[in-house]
Amino acid sequence: MAGGILWFTHLAMKEINMYKYPIGKLRVQPVGIIIFAAVMATLGFQVLVTAVQQLIENNPPEKMSVDQLVWLYSIMIFATVVKLALWLYCRSSGNKIVRAYADDHHFDVVTNVIGLVAAVLGDKFYWWIDPVGSILLSIYTITNWSGTVMENAVSLVGQCAPPEVLQKLTYLVRAYTFGVLYFVKVDIELPEDLPLKEAHAIGESLQIKLEKLPEVARAFVHLDFECDHKPEHSVLTKLPDHKSDHKPEQLL
Repeated sequence: MAGGILWFTHLAMKEINMYKYPIGKLRVQPVGIIIFAAVMATLGFQVLVTAVQQLIENNPPEKMSVDQLVWLYSIMIFATVVKLALWLYCRSSGNKIVRAYADDHHFDVVTNVIGLVAAVLGDKFYWWIDPVGSILLSIYTITNWSGTVMENAVSLVGQCAPPEVLQKLTYLVRAYTFGVLYFVKVDIELPEDLPLKEAHAIGESLQIKLEKLPEVARAFVHLDFECDHKPEHSVLTKLPDHKSDHKPEQLL
């Protein structure tokens, strides 16, 4: 079921219809994760109700036979090993849907191990160990997946970007005083193959909007196709105390 929900979410994101969804379907990703996490949290609550009901009724189950124990060990250990391998494989992905699937595999590993231990101890010693283990697992399930719901729900309501993203954006915009107003310099990166006419229109429209601000005296928009190089206009080389190996060329 988990894989089906996440796979449907992935397929929905790939189907692009610019007329029906003009801004794309990127928000389908957190919506799919929220649905998946909500289902898991609901299942955890159902397990909690069943385990508490079993304790209240005080109805111990029958002891498992040797064959049943062998089947239990075989199935649970095999499933846990497979889930562990899938978790190690999926957790390195940068895709949030795959990462959610990795969380599901990790959750299954934890629940399988604890569930197996609780079932065996409950069968050999005290029957109530099994429902108590189920209660602990259900609380873990509800807490874990409720946190996932909240994390993705926040991303849908317009939460502020993290500090590192804001610092990167602030670095691209500089403003300094020019009398009582400000000069503003903006660096923007455009595709390398973008036609000059379109690049000029983008830069000019941004410049006009900035200069409409009452605090801005003049705006300069620098267009580039990459942002990894050093700034072209260095002020340090023109300072009196700055030492440079570059010798000025003689003017003819």
